[in-house]
Formats: sequence, structure tokens, C-alpha cells
Amino acid sequence: MDMTPPPAHGHSAGRKAFYDAISAYSMTPLWEVLHALVPQSPSTPCQPALWRYADVHPFLMQSGELITAEEAVRRVLILENPGLRGQSCITQSLYAGLQVIMPGEIAPSHRHTQSALRFVVEGHGAFTAVDGERTQMKPGDFIITPSWTWHDHGHEGRVESDTPVVWLDGLDIPMLRFFDAGFAENGTAKQQEVTKPEGISTHRYGANMLPMRYDAPFGGQTSPIFSYPYDRTRETLHQLETHADIDAWDGVKLRYVNPATGGSPMPTMATFMQRLPAGFAGKPWRQTDGAVFSVVEGGGSVRIERDGNISTFEFGPRDHFVIPSWHTAQLRSAQGCVLFSFSDRPVHQALGIHREERLS
Repeated sequence: MDMTPPPAHGHSAGRKAFYDAISAYSMTPLWEVLHALVPQSPSTPCQPALWRYADVHPFLMQSGELITAEEAVRRVLILENPGLRGQSCITQSLYAGLQVIMPGEIAPSHRHTQSALRFVVEGHGAFTAVDGERTQMKPGDFIITPSWTWHDHGHEGRVESDTPVVWLDGLDIPMLRFFDAGFAENGTAKQQEVTKPEGISTHRYGANMLPMRYDAPFGGQTSPIFSYPYDRTRETLHQLETHADIDAWDGVKLRYVNPATGGSPMPTMATFMQRLPAGFAGKPWRQTDGAVFSVVEGGGSVRIERDGNISTFEFGPRDHFVIPSWHTAQLRSAQGCVLFSFSDRPVHQALGIHREERLS
């Protein structure tokens, strides 16, 4: 008996000849790819991953010996998702990297259409300047660089206690690459002229009030505040942990906002800070926006599962990890910890495609 299986559906000689014929006219049959284009549930090549700071830090310091900040323009080690190697992204829509600046260095002024966030991981003595205003960079501070704003970084190194400063860069580079909308321009001077007193944007926009004749300095969708200091955030988390209910999935989790709109600080990226109390054992959840995490204080673990594939990461201070889209995650912390995170949630929400499930 002939045990040769019949031709697979869609692969008869007649169909193949038809496919070859239309291929010459740059066409292809939808029915051959429909299930891949419109899957039953979100599908991503991204993989869960953890970058331990103890492993990364020596390479950051070595990069400071190999190339100057001025020569590199931005001395950054990109955190590439293991499932997307060579694409300079941590999810399909987001870029993440760790940037280091040494005492006495300047990362020269430029601007670009990509929006950027800076989350300070460690070190003291550095500053960021955005459109004529400087802010000092301290561990745990969240700083934004709005689209098409001049920005540079420097490290004055004025006292012996000043150390190399490392921060997490988060950008929407892959997203703008998808839209073919990336532009950049280098400044004519290494550093932009400082034209505003430090902290003026916080005084003007960050006291739960706005000027009577408010004119959004970075456009209506971007926060007029570009520096969100950690000392305020940490105190808020502490008070809520002490006096408010603890969410069974997130612990105490807050989102950073544009004070003028109540929306995200930037139109393409949402940012969050959360506290997991000591002994926290979170319930599982999943969401369509992949998220990047930076461990601020303490330690814990995250269990990430998709289609029976399970990754469990133990994390500590300054470690970084990514939870891809529609992967079920559970957070735990015996000692308590603080986590910063960012995702592309505002884009999902604007398109009406965001989904989140909180599981039992």
C-alpha cells in the first residue's frame, strides 16, 4: 500500500504554478499567510530576558576606557532582546540601553524625533540639559527628552565623591523606524547654552497648578516637566504602602503623568514606579504592551510564562528585565523592592487595542 501522504493543502502543482506567476507581479495569496497575519492571540518573537548589573557593570566601565563620550556621541550598551538580536531593540517597538558618562566628560548636544527617557541607575555628579534647562541626575530620577528638543549630558566631576553615572535609556526608535519618521540633527556646539534656571519647569508646572496662559513647551502630548525626582516618588510609595490597600497583582504601583493632561509623560511611552512590600506574592497578569523593568531597590523574582515555556528570574538592585507582550507574569519579593518600568501602552490605548488580564 502506498503510504505516501497526499499533497499538503495549498501545495498542489497547479497552485504552485499560480503562486509563481503572481509573484512575478509582486503579489502573494492572503490565504497562505492569513493565520500568521491575524493570529488567535498576540504572537511575538520577543523573549523574556534578564540583565544582571553585576555582569553588565564591568563592561560599562571598560567601554569608558575604550571610547570617549564625545567620540561615541552616546556611550551606550544596548540591551538587545535575545529573540531580536541585531535589531537594536528590547521589544519590537522599544529600545533600551545603559549609558555611562565619566567625570569631566560631555555627551554632545543633538536632537531627534525619537522621544527618550532617562532613568538614573547609579552615580552622582552628572546633569542633563533639555532646551536650555539643566537638571542634576540622581539615582532613581526619571527624566524625559521630548521629541525634537536639544539635549546634552555632562559630568562636572567637581568633588571626589562624584562617580561615573549610569542611566537607562528608553526610546521609541523601533516605532519611528516602522513609520520611517526618524530625523536627527547635531548641535553646532558641544553643549547648548543654559538659558533657564535649574528647576524652573518643576516650579512652573509641577505644583498641581499651571500658568494662567499655559503654552505647552514640548507640544500638548508631552509633559512640560522633564525631571521627576526619586525622593518625592519614594516618599509617596512609602506612605501608600503604609496607609493604603496593597494591590494583589502590582503591590503599590503608580504611573507618571503629564500634569497638563493626566496622560503619559510622552505620547509613545508610559512610565511607572511600584513598590512590592516585604513578603509580597503577586497574582499573575498579562498585557499587550511589553514592559521593561529597572530594579531600584531591594530584590525579588519574576515568573514569566507563555505557552508552557517558563522563565524565572531572581533580581536585585540595578538589574533589568523585560516581560514581552501577552506573557503571563508574577512578581514576588521576600524583602520588598522598588521597580521602575516603561512600555508602549499609550500607543496601544490611542489605537484602542490595549488589553490586560488579571488572573486568579
